[in-house]
Amino acid sequence: MDEPLLSLRTHLDAVERFGELRHVRGAHWDLELGGIAELSYRLAAPPAVLFDEIPGYPAGMRVLTGSTGSPRRLGRTLRLGDDLDDAGVVAALRGKPSRWAAAARDFPVRPVDDAPLLANEVPGEEVNLLEFPVPRWHEHDGGRFIGTGCFVVTSDPETGVHNGGCYRMEVADDGRTVTVAAVPGKHGAQNIQRWFEREGRAPVTVSFGHDPLLLVLGGTEVPGGISELEYAGAVLGERVPVVSGPDTGLPIPAGSEIAIEGWLRPDHLRDEGPFGEWTGYYSGRRRPNLAVEITRLWHRDDPVLLGAPPGKPPHDYSYMRTVMKSAMIHDELAATGVPGVVKAWAHESGGGRLFIAVSVEQRYPGHARQVAHLAAHCPAAAYMNRYVVVVDADINPADPDEVIWAMSTRSDPGQDIEVLRQTWGSRLDPLWTEGTPARNTRAIIDACRPFERLGSFPRVARSEPEFLREIERKWGDQLA
Repeated sequence: MDEPLLSLRTHLDAVERFGELRHVRGAHWDLELGGIAELSYRLAAPPAVLFDEIPGYPAGMRVLTGSTGSPRRLGRTLRLGDDLDDAGVVAALRGKPSRWAAAARDFPVRPVDDAPLLANEVPGEEVNLLEFPVPRWHEHDGGRFIGTGCFVVTSDPETGVHNGGCYRMEVADDGRTVTVAAVPGKHGAQNIQRWFEREGRAPVTVSFGHDPLLLVLGGTEVPGGISELEYAGAVLGERVPVVSGPDTGLPIPAGSEIAIEGWLRPDHLRDEGPFGEWTGYYSGRRRPNLAVEITRLWHRDDPVLLGAPPGKPPHDYSYMRTVMKSAMIHDELAATGVPGVVKAWAHESGGGRLFIAVSVEQRYPGHARQVAHLAAHCPAAAYMNRYVVVVDADINPADPDEVIWAMSTRSDPGQDIEVLRQTWGSRLDPLWTEGTPARNTRAIIDACRPFERLGSFPRVARSEPEFLREIERKWGDQLA
């Protein structure tokens, strides 16, 4: 049988051809996988890492990390090209998210009856998720988290539109069940709540190994009312093949390595957390969370678990989120019709969410402040954003040194910092206080030269680029 569309194995073959896959054999599921992955993210050229021969498990049961952590791997994942650098990925991505969203409904999922996933079926009462090498990623995690690179499918009970989200999932009851920490306010959590109100339970399917395109889409803000599986079809230019869960009717990607289906009930809870999150901190205390009543499980022979453990940036998907968010924020600003936006960048050190910089060619008084307010609340940036800095067009917003220089020399704290209150926060925020609403405040910083002084502001003390290129041609060899 040929590999289905969105097979993780096809992605692995491509990464191997790129020379960006490292094979690690014999590392233990308890902390060693997470520690090796964390070290890999700090390398100048972070590789993807495929773990095998994990103690206590048969050879061939593998775990992958770092699936999207380079320009080539992310470019391949988004089908933008296999030989792109950082700037090339961002340039190729500009304008694509809005076009993919518009085309998504032209690519409904394609039901199939056969897939490698169906090679092994386990009834719910016999399920043991710990038969797979589920890692304990961080020292102070509350348990073993099988869901880091997962794809959780829910549906709107009224419209039937599917949603695919990526949530943390901790194995519970000695492998018999798993929690789902759906983020409040996100589409998946809204679907679950609607099912609870209508039926008293919510259907769910979960894939634990698949092409990382589904990890990318499950972890970013695809517009409401659009299925991430149909959106993936628009990215691919082909309908995504799926098998249907016989109990829930929900789709499962045919390229999945391991998958479950079952039900969520408001009173079916298991203790969950804490977990080392993308903010760089452990979030929450151990407390009850929704858990899946698993009705059945499927897996391929020698399945591969897709891991995407977060932590203090850089982490598994911080590069991917930075690139995706930067392009989406820029596109959404352009869609408002505001002129002069040059570049947006959601900094990796802020997890691709907390610190956003935007460069603008100022056209009129108040222009920079307008862009700042729009960026702070556009859909791609609204969740848990903390700082938006707007800089002039001569500043590269992706360079933190340039952004800090602009903040230090072009902004007056008394006039150029505004604080927005009661905005969309998260319980993952290390500043959130338990028992209070998940809101935050955010600052916008106008680090542009005052519009009325554009012609008289002090000249920047640096040489013209053309002159420096000439000097480099003449003298560069003596500096090497």
